[in-house]
Amino acid sequence: MEYQVLLYYKYTPIEDPTLFKEEHMALCEEIGLKGRILVANEGINGTVSGTVAQTEAYMAALKSDARFADMIFKIEKSDEHAFKKMKIKVKREIVNLSLEDDVNPNELTGNHLPPEEFYKAMQEDDVIIIDARNTYEYDLGHFKNAIRPDVETFRDLPDWIRDNLSDQKDKKVLTYCTGGIRCEKFSGFLLKEGFQDVSQLEGGIITYGYDENVQGRLWDGKCYVFDERISVPVNRTEESTVVGKCYYCGNPEERYVKCGNPDCNKHLLLCEDCEHEHIRSCSQECKDHPHNRYVKEHSEQVHS
Repeated sequence: MEYQVLLYYKYTPIEDPTLFKEEHMALCEEIGLKGRILVANEGINGTVSGTVAQTEAYMAALKSDARFADMIFKIEKSDEHAFKKMKIKVKREIVNLSLEDDVNPNELTGNHLPPEEFYKAMQEDDVIIIDARNTYEYDLGHFKNAIRPDVETFRDLPDWIRDNLSDQKDKKVLTYCTGGIRCEKFSGFLLKEGFQDVSQLEGGIITYGYDENVQGRLWDGKCYVFDERISVPVNRTEESTVVGKCYYCGNPEERYVKCGNPDCNKHLLLCEDCEHEHIRSCSQECKDHPHNRYVKEHSEQVHS
């Protein structure tokens, strides 16, 4: 059976997010979808999986609502569900940038560049390319020459920009993220900060990887995704290289795990040998944690 994964978002007013959540959950359960959806007064942000028939039914249902009639879906083929269950949460923002003076992307956002234009722009002189994602996403894969902001959450990005790039406001700025949603607000923030020429990758990395003209060129590594797959390929040419490195031995690695300490959960690129040697932990403290998941899993295997 063929499955599909849908990645989508829409900044549009939702007057009662709680009621919307309840009605939308009923729709998703009726169709049989699994996934993760965030709802706020400002709109919807989701990734869902299902059979081709189920995802087609879902897209048709959303587009029948005037608020989402022009919704753009990124569609990826899959061999199975990308999620274990269906979760819908009501949030203050559909991406958490936590600005005092919030950005409404329907009023202020950067230029949208389709993949082919973005590909050409990355090769121009005097351009800075900013990755709008977190460090562990960047470390798995990124565009060549892209800047790696040292941030673990999206809401930390504005302060990092102010501290590190405030002298670059006359440069042409290109920014990108997984599906495009973070750049909608981030590019608007950059414009508010005084950056003069700001463009974003339309449709994000996922769209770029599937574009027939660029085929993911100038991307190294893989793209981190927030579902059971963890990573997906982007560069579909022979130019692709592995950029991830094992946390301990430093050898090329694209295998992500979470630290075995449930109170830590740090994302770690770990080869299998180092995972076993260091019991899937980022530090001695996490190795010694009484509830280390690696220790628990292997103890259960021994006694089963």
